[in-house]
Amino acid sequence: QVQVVESGGGYVQAGGSLRLSCAASGSIFSINVMGWYRQAPGKQRELVATITRGGSTNDVDSVKGRFTISRDNAKNTVYLQMNSLRPEDTAVYYCNAEIKTIRRPLKSYTYWGQGTQVTVSS
Repeated sequence: QVQVVESGGGYVQAGGSLRLSCAASGSIFSINVMGWYRQAPGKQRELVATITRGGSTNDVDSVKGRFTISRDNAKNTVYLQMNSLRPEDTAVYYCNAEIKTIRRPLKSYTYWGQGTQVTVSS
């Protein structure tokens, strides 16, 4: 069993900051890529940022210079520091992780968290 749980969402005024956390737990052998996605009302889920186990990152243009993804491999946790938030950042933010379990260490499976709401007021 593997669980992926996000935390840290909330309500903030434009220009403010929030830090999201996502912890994976359970029968984990290793985790490769971890990432953050978001889904605004009436829109499709979109990629925000990803980070490999080695620390290589990728993020979308709309968050460059404002959001920073990082991870702690020892804690199986990924973070998203969000600064200079805008109303258009309002969405449910989901964590995603490519995990190899102890039971099946040769194959990666994608796990999603339940999502955490981020609301930015103007």
